[in-house]
Amino acid sequence: MSTISRVEITHHQLPLDPVFPASWDTQPRTKFPATIVRVFDDEGNCGIGSGDAMYGFDDYQRYFIGQDPLDLDRHAAVLSNVEFHAGRPWPMDVAMWDLAGKIRDEPIWKMVGGTSNRIRAYASSGVHRSVPEMVQVARQAIALGFPALKVRFGRPSLDEDLAVISAVRDAVGEQLELMVDCNQGWRMAWDTQRPWDVDHATVVAQRLEAESVFWMEEPLHRGDYDGMSELRERVNIRIAGGELTRESYEFRELLTRGCFDVFQPDCVCSMGISGLRHLAYEVHEQGKIFTPHTWGNGIGVMANLHLTAGTVGAPFIEFPFDPPEWTTARRDFILSETIEADGDGWITLSDRPGLGIELDEDVLARTRTGQATFA
Repeated sequence: MSTISRVEITHHQLPLDPVFPASWDTQPRTKFPATIVRVFDDEGNCGIGSGDAMYGFDDYQRYFIGQDPLDLDRHAAVLSNVEFHAGRPWPMDVAMWDLAGKIRDEPIWKMVGGTSNRIRAYASSGVHRSVPEMVQVARQAIALGFPALKVRFGRPSLDEDLAVISAVRDAVGEQLELMVDCNQGWRMAWDTQRPWDVDHATVVAQRLEAESVFWMEEPLHRGDYDGMSELRERVNIRIAGGELTRESYEFRELLTRGCFDVFQPDCVCSMGISGLRHLAYEVHEQGKIFTPHTWGNGIGVMANLHLTAGTVGAPFIEFPFDPPEWTTARRDFILSETIEADGDGWITLSDRPGLGIELDEDVLARTRTGQATFA
């Protein structure tokens, strides 16, 4: 039996030119950060993960050194305790699963359930564009084979947001499913604006229903359980959320109260693969959709692909893609190969062990830095 010998955490920043004007941030992003977690065993195997910056995790590495790398439940329990005391440590969980897969010579999608190695992606836009430009984004998504497109709200007025949805629907008809991210569940550090209340969210939902929108994402604050369950009673559109909900008891509350039709936790931000593989089945058993948030780098995208395809599947899963500012080359700069969907929007996972990906060590050497920030 091998044992964990060391943990290595490095930070990297890719310069962005042109900058990325993320719809959820008023400050255009000049750099794309990535934190890489590597877990080594004493037989030469290495597992990789990525996600949050992992600041302060050095204080907790001692709880893993010398342990059995295959004791994944034990490691997840320790990480849950670490999260209570520090930040989100779930990139470590992803790295442990990648390491376990390499030791067992098995891909993660098989380890979590083996349901499927294929899942269909939806294009997730991230830039506020004009009406004609958003119509072009939709047409490009169709041309590339994506079955669905997610549009971000948050322009200067709600009328401008709704005009985009109406124009896209008029232009492409039923060729695309459309989703809308209202981005009310959480706030950037600088943003003190109050989130929508249930009455306002109801008005927006009814407008989106008229455009046959597939789901309405984060229409209320993540902790407004009463508001979300009431909203679901009022409207006939799927309500989605949970991308930055953190702990299992919170998800149980969301399930018990009937807050969501679509659950979107991200395994590099919440509960890891270890916790979310169980939640996926709970969500599925209640007739809900489990389809994670994946807005990060390629390691996080791949981890959530394995998690979802291998457990319960989904109608489609998020694929961050909004060129020219957001491309697979930028998103996956840390990897030796970009993650791509085929001409019909499908992503097929390999039988390579673990996550089945390799780091681009030359790029990592060139982009290494002491921090993980967007500027």
